Amino acid sequence: MRQILKLQFLVFAVLALTACENYFGDKTDIGFIDVPIADARQVAYVPIQPPLTDFTRPVDICIGFDGLIYIVDEGSEEVIAMDESGRILGRIAIQGATSVTQDRRFDLLVIGTADTLISNNTKTFTAIYRLRMIGSSGYNISNATIINKIVHPFYEGSSFSSNDDFVKFNRIGIIANNSDVERNNQWYVSRTGPGTSTLNPDDAIVWFGNDDERISNISVNTSSGLFRDYFDNPVGLTSLSQPPQFTAINSNDFLFTSSESDNSLKVQYIQFLETEFGAEFRPLILASSGDTSLADGYINSPGKFNNPVDVTVAGDGTRYIFVADAGSDSIHQFTATGLEGVLPPPATGISKYQNTSFGGTSTPGSPELTKFNDPMSVAYFNEILYVADAGNGRVLRFKLTTDFD
Repeated sequence: MRQILKLQFLVFAVLALTACENYFGDKTDIGFIDVPIADARQVAYVPIQPPLTDFTRPVDICIGFDGLIYIVDEGSEEVIAMDESGRILGRIAIQGATSVTQDRRFDLLVIGTADTLISNNTKTFTAIYRLRMIGSSGYNISNATIINKIVHPFYEGSSFSSNDDFVKFNRIGIIANNSDVERNNQWYVSRTGPGTSTLNPDDAIVWFGNDDERISNISVNTSSGLFRDYFDNPVGLTSLSQPPQFTAINSNDFLFTSSESDNSLKVQYIQFLETEFGAEFRPLILASSGDTSLADGYINSPGKFNNPVDVTVAGDGTRYIFVADAGSDSIHQFTATGLEGVLPPPATGISKYQNTSFGGTSTPGSPELTKFNDPMSVAYFNEILYVADAGNGRVLRFKLTTDFD
């Protein structure tokens, strides 16, 4: 913990000594937004205007532990830093960039591609770039330095095979453990590909250590036995460790989404358990059915999602779970226990969770602010929900009606 505090102090000290005045910007001022009239549902996510349109195809959004918002524009192959007001602070080009996250040392981990010469032929492989934000030029993404590059399949110590240029890294989840420095900056990455070996399948969640060395593929222990090939087309991935820095949860648990069409449970929670007999990962079934007087929807209801491509967890006390479903052009919101929706204000006398999921396919040419075309990512910070509406080339922001003052 002391190392994290020292590093955070260093970040702000560097900022104070650089010419990047107010780099982090001010907190988003939403005072100009009129409190909307709630519809019949009484609780709903309403858009914050204007939409952010300085993008070609935004496919990922990450809330950094430094309080900034990072966006990957697949169209321009860039990672873009933005403050809460929507002001762009800088950008950096990364070959084939598709995803970004930030660890608790304020390094960025960017999924992209890398060219490698094999037998006089250039092959393009999926790769993860570690970017150091703190440097001689201050704290600025435009001047970030690539300090490591993890290229598939060479991190496994294996040689190239014919399937390897079809393998793809998808999303990264950061692990936080303040009581164990060696585990404080470990991370998971979801991986997909055609290889189906039961010992080392391409479809996997891969666990990396503090030094970016691969620890293992994650095996999952179920009532039917231990499975090394548990994951089918894992795409979306999130840990429970979310900003802000000082309240990040210490947990090795994670959630992932599956794009496998035959998988009826496309969003799952995987729990990490340590016992006297050792450590293991087990699926934890959140709410999947029940009395409809409590809620109308559940995260683990079979067939709930079409093509969920991203999942995230709110870092505040709500612990909301958000899922971006590109197949239905929708955003789903659940409680930490898997109930769909939120409770309305106590004064309403309503004890049933009200469904706040929303979306639908937008109109070509004049897209509505509450509908989407290929929503690829979702993030949440300071009561603001961010959606990367890739097909419409924009980032949208939303706020619950009950969160307005």
